[in-house]
Amino acid sequence: MAVLAYLASGHRGRVVVTYHSDTVRQRLLGAMFEPLLHQVLRRSSAIIVTSPNYLQTSAVLARHRDRCHVIPYGIRLEQFEHRDDAAVAALTRQYGHRLVISVGRLVYYKGFEYLIRAMSQVQGKLLIVGDGPLRRDLIQLSRTLGIEDKVIFVGEIQNDAVTPYYHASDVFALASVARSEAFGIVQIEAMAARLPVVNTNLDSGVPFVSLHAQTGLTVLPQDSGALAKAINTLLDDPQLRRQLGAAGHLRARQEFHLDVMVGRISALYEAVMSD
Repeated sequence: MAVLAYLASGHRGRVVVTYHSDTVRQRLLGAMFEPLLHQVLRRSSAIIVTSPNYLQTSAVLARHRDRCHVIPYGIRLEQFEHRDDAAVAALTRQYGHRLVISVGRLVYYKGFEYLIRAMSQVQGKLLIVGDGPLRRDLIQLSRTLGIEDKVIFVGEIQNDAVTPYYHASDVFALASVARSEAFGIVQIEAMAARLPVVNTNLDSGVPFVSLHAQTGLTVLPQDSGALAKAINTLLDDPQLRRQLGAAGHLRARQEFHLDVMVGRISALYEAVMSD
């Protein structure tokens, strides 16, 4: 809609486009839309891409690479850095220890079914924060596997209320399976809370946010065994969890703070306007 609105507006001034994702699943619609998208990208003075990985792997961006600038997303980290000890203690009493947390919409590309299957090999519990159309199917999968006591569907939690769940957990998991997961901002939330991340090696920005063996562990997508192995490695090694969690927090501060993003975008705007 934004592309159509821009083309209909007749605007001839400078324009900066932020490019989040290719059209992945809607192939027919994407093929019909692509000429209009390229028309806007050709007119742009600059294109903001949120990770070098996405820039390298997008066929759409390959035609406009000379105008692309990598500026990752940033968020307010302070919300997720703050630890409410009383709230964390209450969650620990409710769910126990050795907790794995995953946050996101219950949709196909998040790969929750693989994460749930992985939990049959993990001594611990999985907290799934979020809701979506696959909720019923995922609950049934946990029952079929006989691990409904290990997979807790917390539901959707808004704003500050989610932060204690991060701090009560030991590992954050993002098991996404498709390029539709273009970045994975929830990884930054977990890193701000000093959690090590288990993510998947997609050809998108996901493995750029949390780096393998630096801020967490990265495994192949759609591989429940590899997910279980990575999660068990972190659950069984408190020192490694602290090391990767601290490195993740530092990376979030340096690369993914809202102020860092705003500064980079402001500098780009100034360069565009002075050109």
